[in-house]
Amino acid sequence: MADAPLIALNHITHAYKTPAGPLPVLDDLTITAGEGTFTAVVGPSGCGKSTLTRLVAGLMIPDQGEVMLHGARVKSPRKTVGMAFQNPVLLEWRTILDNILLPLEIVGSKLSKAEQKERVHGLLELVGLTGFADKRPSELSGGMRQRASLCRSIVHKPEVLILDEPFGALDAFTREDLWQTMHDLRRVESFTCMLITHDLREALFLGDQVVVLSGRPATVQYTMEVPLGRDRVLDDLYTPESADNLHILRDQIKIAQGRAA
Repeated sequence: MADAPLIALNHITHAYKTPAGPLPVLDDLTITAGEGTFTAVVGPSGCGKSTLTRLVAGLMIPDQGEVMLHGARVKSPRKTVGMAFQNPVLLEWRTILDNILLPLEIVGSKLSKAEQKERVHGLLELVGLTGFADKRPSELSGGMRQRASLCRSIVHKPEVLILDEPFGALDAFTREDLWQTMHDLRRVESFTCMLITHDLREALFLGDQVVVLSGRPATVQYTMEVPLGRDRVLDDLYTPESADNLHILRDQIKIAQGRAA
């Protein structure tokens, strides 16, 4: 029998309680992701993409269905999950090194203090922040702070990395540079990633699969297996095949928004 996927959202239905009554967000949604893969999730604003991240992280429990990690049902927050968001939320009173060490303080670590610092310095080198460990967040640019946030999200070597629009607030050049940084991290670090994004180019460049959600209450409307290899460069987005795939994804978003001709 084939190995179970590392992430499995099985027939998830969920609604938020409001004064006006239940607000349906997800409807019989099923997504699976194999170990070491990168799944990009796109869809209309407000369709429930961020709700998915909270379910996978164990911060919420679905009304119906189940979330599985490595075949075990998720019922509470998991130490094996790392998260990064659009706002890096770095603590100004801590240095960059101490900000990145924070997850190890929270979840605990078998590494010595010296080994923990060595781990941080290695990650900073990977993301191009060598020499910035002793700086404060306010001394870094927005892109540099997001690089530090990525380091913090994987410092404890999580099995699953959740990225909730981490590059959305950055300028185009910085955003594309960070896309390439993510591929560099994947070559060195071992994690299974779920990315929430509104940027179809980002989804195509980073994802092994792109999942398009329907309008709310969301279900899986369309899934694209991305034909690009692991060793991607930005020029791969400008091939005729990538242009065709972006056109398909744009059409799917129009359908999800109810704007299809």
